[in-house]
Amino acid sequence: MSNLGLSTGKSVNVSFRIPYYTHWGQSLLVCGSAPSLGSWDVKKGLLLSPSHHGDELIWSGAVAVPGPEFRAEYNYYVVDDDRNVLRWEMGKKRVLFLPQGITGGGCAVELRDLWQAGGDGIPFRSAFKDVIFKKNSALDVERPLGVVNKLVGDDGDTVLVHFRICCPNVEEDTSVYVIGSSEKLGRWKVEGGLKLSYAGDSVWQADFVAPKADFPVRYPFASVFCYTLIFPCKAGSCSVETGPNRELSIDSSKAQPRYIFLSDGMMREMPWRGAGVAVPMFSIRSEDDLGVGEFLDLKLLVDWAVQSGFHLVQLLPINDTSVHGMWWDSYPYSSLSVFALHPLYLRVQALSGNIPEDIQKEIQAAKRQLDKKDVDYEASLAAKLSIAKKIFELEKDLILNSSSFQKFFQENKEWLKPYAGFCFLRDFFETSDHSQWGRFSSFSEAKLEKIISKDSLHYDIIRFHYYVQYHLYLQLSEAAEYARKKGVVLKGDLPIGVDRNSVDTWVYPNLFRMNTSTGAPPDYFDKNGQNWGFPTYNWEEMSKDNYGWWRARLTQMAKYFSAYRIDHILGFFRIWELPDHAVTGLLGKFRPSIPLSQEELEREGVWDFDRLSRPYIKLECLQEKFGAKWALVASNFLNEYQKGFYEFQEDCNTEKKIASKLKNLAEQSVLLESEEKLRRDLFDLLKNIVLIRDPEDARKFYPRFNLEDTSSFQDLDDHSKNVLKRLYYDYYFNRQENLWRQNAMKTLPVLLNSSDMLACGEDLGLIPACVHPVMQELGLIGLRIQRMPSEAGLEFGIPSQYSYMTVCAPSCHDCSTMRAWWEEDEERRCRFFKTVLGSDALPPSRCVPDVAYYIIRQHVEAPSMWAIFPLQDLLALKDKYMTRPAPEETINDPTNPKHYWRYRVHVTLESLLGDKELIASINGLVRGSGRSIPSGGTEEHRNGETKRIQGKHQAASGQEKISQLNAVPRKETVVS
Repeated sequence: MSNLGLSTGKSVNVSFRIPYYTHWGQSLLVCGSAPSLGSWDVKKGLLLSPSHHGDELIWSGAVAVPGPEFRAEYNYYVVDDDRNVLRWEMGKKRVLFLPQGITGGGCAVELRDLWQAGGDGIPFRSAFKDVIFKKNSALDVERPLGVVNKLVGDDGDTVLVHFRICCPNVEEDTSVYVIGSSEKLGRWKVEGGLKLSYAGDSVWQADFVAPKADFPVRYPFASVFCYTLIFPCKAGSCSVETGPNRELSIDSSKAQPRYIFLSDGMMREMPWRGAGVAVPMFSIRSEDDLGVGEFLDLKLLVDWAVQSGFHLVQLLPINDTSVHGMWWDSYPYSSLSVFALHPLYLRVQALSGNIPEDIQKEIQAAKRQLDKKDVDYEASLAAKLSIAKKIFELEKDLILNSSSFQKFFQENKEWLKPYAGFCFLRDFFETSDHSQWGRFSSFSEAKLEKIISKDSLHYDIIRFHYYVQYHLYLQLSEAAEYARKKGVVLKGDLPIGVDRNSVDTWVYPNLFRMNTSTGAPPDYFDKNGQNWGFPTYNWEEMSKDNYGWWRARLTQMAKYFSAYRIDHILGFFRIWELPDHAVTGLLGKFRPSIPLSQEELEREGVWDFDRLSRPYIKLECLQEKFGAKWALVASNFLNEYQKGFYEFQEDCNTEKKIASKLKNLAEQSVLLESEEKLRRDLFDLLKNIVLIRDPEDARKFYPRFNLEDTSSFQDLDDHSKNVLKRLYYDYYFNRQENLWRQNAMKTLPVLLNSSDMLACGEDLGLIPACVHPVMQELGLIGLRIQRMPSEAGLEFGIPSQYSYMTVCAPSCHDCSTMRAWWEEDEERRCRFFKTVLGSDALPPSRCVPDVAYYIIRQHVEAPSMWAIFPLQDLLALKDKYMTRPAPEETINDPTNPKHYWRYRVHVTLESLLGDKELIASINGLVRGSGRSIPSGGTEEHRNGETKRIQGKHQAASGQEKISQLNAVPRKETVVS
C-alpha cells in the first residue's frame, strides 16, 4: 500500500513497478478507483510491461494523474490475454496520495510495490489484531501517513525515498529503523540509522533524501527494544530482520523519478507461533454445569489455557441441532440453524439474579442426576428447557421489554423470527420434516408473520425461543469478551452442510439441491466413503446475491469468534455428491466435474454402457457370497434377467430401499442371518459397477471410485480395462483441476472477506493438486495430523517439516485420541517407535506420559503457526488422568453415521486449574519451543543468539528422551 501526501499543481506521471513471476499468457495490470486506473473496471486498467532485471521479472507502467488533491485506491491483478482476471491481491486495497509540491512532466513519482499474498494479511485478522497483538494497538501515532520532506532548491541530483514497512508485532519501548550502506542510513549501525515513525495500522514510515551517487542502496529493517525502566535507550537490544539485505537501485539510463515510494511489505522476522487446546463444548465439565459443558465454562477453560501458555481455545460447532428430538441431535455438524445457538449450552442459573428457592432446588437435583460419566443429551436438554421455561414465566415481560433485548432482536430478527417459527411448527407437527407441514411446507414472509404474530395464542412459545437465544447470546458474548481480554483466541467451526430438515432449507430451498446428499469418497476414515446426509449447495443460485447466505453466516460467527475452522474445505473446490437414495458414500461423483461423455467412451472403443453401469451380479458371485442361502436371497431381492445374471427387484434397487425391505423382513422373522451382514452383502452387490450414469443426463458417466476393486471390472477384456483405468485416473487426478480451482476462487474469497476472523481449512482426505496452491494464495491455514500425512509414501507425518501456514496436531475429533491410537495396533506402534523415535526397542504397550510428552513436544517444536491439542491428549501427560479406558475418550467414529457424540472429560476445569504440576509441564513444553514468545522476544531472541529455539531443544534432549522411553520397565507399561 502506498500512501503519499496531498497534491497541488498540474498532472503528474506516476509509474508502478512490481516484481512478479507469471505463467505464459498471463500479464499484470493495475486497476483502481480513479478513471486513469480504470474505475475498478479491469478491462480499462493499466496493463504493465515485463522486463528482466537480473533474476527478477519486473512489471512496470506509467499513467498521468491530476496533481491537485489526487487520491485513489488500487490493486494489482493477474489477467490473461483477454484481460480476464486470473488472480488478484489479497488484503487491503492500496491507497495512493500525491505529495505536496510535485508537478511537471517526466516520471516524477515511482511506486515500488510487492505483491500482497494471502499470508500477508494474516497479522490483520482479528485473532492477531484484536487478541494476540492487541497491546500493539495502544501505540501512539507519531505522524499520519504521508511524506514530510520535500525536494526543494537542489539541482536534481537527489532522490526522496519514502520507506514504508508493516510491523504488526511491535510493543511499546520498541523502535523501528532502516540501516544500510548509505551514510544517511548509518553505514549499517543503528546509532546513525533512519528511525521510522509509527503511522497507525501497524505501518512504520520515514523519508530519506539521498544523492543519486549513493545508489544502489542496500538495507534491512531493524527493531530496537529499549529497557526504559532500567537503562537508557542506547542500552537496548537490536534485532535485524532475517533474510538477505534489501536493495534499492535506479536505472541511470532512463529518466529518474524524483520520488520513490517503497512499500516493502512485512518486516521479515521470526514468525509468531502459538499453541492451543481443542475440546467440544459439550465435553467440558465444571462444578456449575448441568450434565454438559456450558458457554460460561469457557471462562475457566480460558484461565487454564493462559496458565498453560496457550493462546487459543478451539470448539466444535455450537449451533442448534435439535432436528429429531433425540440423541441423534448430538451430532454437532448437522445444523437446524446456522445462526441459532444450541440451548444445550445454556446456564440456567445465569438466567436471573432472583431464582425462587423451589427452582434452585430443582436445579441442584438436576445437577446430581446429570453428573454422569458421559453426556445424557436428551435428559440434559430436557432439564434445561424445563427450568428455563419456569424462569421465563416469572420474568418474560421484564426481559423482553428491556432495551438490551430489543437491540438484540433488531440486530438478529432476520434469522431469529424464522428460527422461532420453525421450532414452533416442528413441535406442533412433531417433525422437522417441513414437507409434512401442509400449507406451511413452503415458506413465505406472510405465513411467518402469522405464525409469530403477537395476537396468536401460542405467542409465548415464540417468545420463549427468543428468550433462550437472547441469553445464549449474552452468555457466549461474555465468555468471548473474557477470552479476548485474556489474550486467548476463541476458534469456532464452520460445518460444510446443514440438515435437510432445517430452518435454512425451509427458508431458502433454492440454495440447496434437495435431491442429493453430501459426503466424502473413501479415505483414511472409511473405505466405503461417508454419507453425511446434507443436501449439496446450489452454488449457481448462491452466486446471484454474491453468496449472501454465507456472508451473513460468517458475520454472525464473528460476533463470538476471532478464528474459525472451515470444515471439509475440499467441498469448496468440489463436493462428493450422492443421490438421496444412497446410504453409504461410495457411489458418488464430484460436483462440479467434467464427466465422461458417451461419445468420448465410444471413441475409445467402450460401448456396453448398460453392462458397465448396472450392478454386475453373476450366479457364481451369489453362491460364493451367500452359500446355501443364495436362492432365498435371490428370491427376495433379485430377478434373473439373463441366464446366470441377476438384477435387483424394483422395490430394492437402491440402498435405502434395501434397508427398508430388510427391516420389514426382520420384523416378519424371515431373515436367516443378521440384518446387518445381509445389508452389507447386498450393498456390495449394488456397488459392483464400473460407471455411474448421470441421473440428469443419460449420456454422461462417472467412474466408480476404486473401480478396479470390482468383479465387474475384472471380468472386462484387457482393452476395456486399460481404457477405463486411464480415464479413471484422468477423472480423479487431472481433468478437473482447473475447474475446481476456479470454483474455489469464486467462493472462498467471499468467505474470507466476510469477516476479519482468521481462517483455517480442514484439508484432510483425497486432496486435489489445486487445493494447497489455492490455500497458499488466499492465506488459508491447513491442517496436519501426524497419522494422516498428506505426503505420498509416508506412514507418519514429520512435524519438523510442516510449513508455517499450518495447524499441527497429533489427533483430532474425527479420529481416536493419541492414547487410543497408540494402543490399537502393536505392529503400527512398533513402526512408529522405530521410524519417528528412532528406536529398535520394544515400545511400551500403553501411551505412558513419556510417550505423550515426546509426541506433544514434536508438535510444539514444529514450524506450524499453531500447534493445537485435544484436551484428552494433554491429559495423557499424567498417569492420574489415564484411569478411563482410552477408547472411551474418542469423540467421533466417522464410520458410524449414528454415532452418539457424548464424550465428557472426567475431570472438572476447577480441578485442572488446581493441578499446578500439569500446568507447569504443558507451559514448559510451549515456552521451551519458542511458541507464544512475547512480541519483544526473549532476551535470547533479542541478542540474535539463536535462529530458532526449537533446534536447540531437539538437539539437546531428543535422544535423552528416547533413552528414557526405552528404559521404562515393561511390567509398568502393560495394560491391565
